[in-house]
Amino acid sequence: MAPNVQPKMKAFETKSKPAEIRSSNIEAAKAVADAIRTSLGPRGMDKMIQSGKGDVTITNDGATILKQMKLVHPAAKMLVELSKAQDVEAGDGTTSVVVLAGSFLEAAQKLLEKGIHPTVISESFQKASVKAVEILEAMATPMKLEDRHSLLMSATTSLGSKVVSQHSALLAPLAVDAVLKVIDPLKDHDVDLRDIRVIEKLGGTVDDTELVEGLVLDQRSAGSGGPSRMEKAKIGLIQFCISPPKTDMDNQVVVSDYNAMDRVLREERAYILNVAKQVKKAGCNVLLVQKSILRDAVSELALHFFDKMKIMVVKDIEREDIEFITKTLNCRPIASLDHFLPEYMATADLVESVPTGTSKVVKITGIQNVGKTVSVIVRGSNKLVLEEAARSLHDALCVIRCLVKKRFIIAGGGAPETELAYQLTQYAQGLPGVEAYCLRAFAESLEVIPMTLAENAGLNPIATVTDLRNKHACGFKSSGINVRKGAITNMLDEGVAQPLLVTTSAITLASETVRSILKIDDIVNALY
Repeated sequence: MAPNVQPKMKAFETKSKPAEIRSSNIEAAKAVADAIRTSLGPRGMDKMIQSGKGDVTITNDGATILKQMKLVHPAAKMLVELSKAQDVEAGDGTTSVVVLAGSFLEAAQKLLEKGIHPTVISESFQKASVKAVEILEAMATPMKLEDRHSLLMSATTSLGSKVVSQHSALLAPLAVDAVLKVIDPLKDHDVDLRDIRVIEKLGGTVDDTELVEGLVLDQRSAGSGGPSRMEKAKIGLIQFCISPPKTDMDNQVVVSDYNAMDRVLREERAYILNVAKQVKKAGCNVLLVQKSILRDAVSELALHFFDKMKIMVVKDIEREDIEFITKTLNCRPIASLDHFLPEYMATADLVESVPTGTSKVVKITGIQNVGKTVSVIVRGSNKLVLEEAARSLHDALCVIRCLVKKRFIIAGGGAPETELAYQLTQYAQGLPGVEAYCLRAFAESLEVIPMTLAENAGLNPIATVTDLRNKHACGFKSSGINVRKGAITNMLDEGVAQPLLVTTSAITLASETVRSILKIDDIVNALY
């Protein structure tokens, strides 16, 4: 009887597929990391991004570059999500986190080529990232929010790598003051950045940027003959329209003769005059009106009456601004005329319409029972500079927020990464087998940050990083690359510091993303 011959299994023909998929994912992610690597640090280059519509953005902010980059490969998109996660968690270090992820992937690729299983690499990298956070926390310097020098140092370091770095002497104190005004340093351990309203106004230079204690409205005062300045203001915020009521969509009113037309106009006039009188009777002299979609929020006739009554009107207040305005003024939005009462209004010393660049803004100052909010008017000579100044200010605010969350600072300039590389290498020597090998690879890949800083500053990267390594081996934990002097110096003495949260978050998130990419062994297309 012929032996039972089993059909040859097809599955083993594609045994190399997982390795190919993994390699493809790593290459795609590395390509993204290499693209933004040149924009790391104070001497990093800027990227010009052109959208399909022809809009141009000039920036070196990692999150902004990646958000607008057109990517197809799913693994490359993971790095975009990584920079978004870092932006949410810390607000700064968005370029560093992607560069670190690229370096970790390169280390992982070399380990895979040596035949080490991806799960082993993944677990070792997880262990290394936990150990790295421990080392960072041990070397961090605690600080208090009363220590203004440390706050300014961190904000200035964040702004140092931006296009508007020459204005950091103005923007850094402004960011520190803005955050400290909206929190209670003793109780709060987080900052809601929605309490800091940033208004971009074209015209002037970045030096004209100012912090306003009070409220700034982007709209201008309505009406041509009405007041544009009001002292001892009683402010009412309304959410109903002061214009003739309209019929429903399906209905229509047919007016057949002049008498009926005249009566309609008279009724409209009487209705609007009644509303204006009610507003005046409540003692209101500044009226903020929410924007309406279906009809005019304030009709021309209503504006005419308010001008006569010397009531200042600011119309078209956006719906999303209502919460901020009510929090600042400590008043309630009024939804109907029946509720237009003096107790729902706010009081301020001065409301005035101020020319700012090419347009006007309404400033409300001296508010009684003012809420914990501030407004910042950012100025710029052109649209590109203005947008970049606003983005840089946001990063500086996020850095101060990190210090409120976790009150520790560490040196910048590649110092923490080099110290981690040195200490993790020492730690790896006490581990058995393959794990030690993986940990050493993780430690070496951290040196990509000082290496890139040196490259971007035009220094010899190998000589600089070797020198830096020697300094750390001798116990100088705060030694980093001083790109201005082109030498290795103590970064804390130079005033280059960053929040601990930025670096710990970058290493944790980068290693998580790398572990996710390593675990993928196939890409399947979905039906829908």
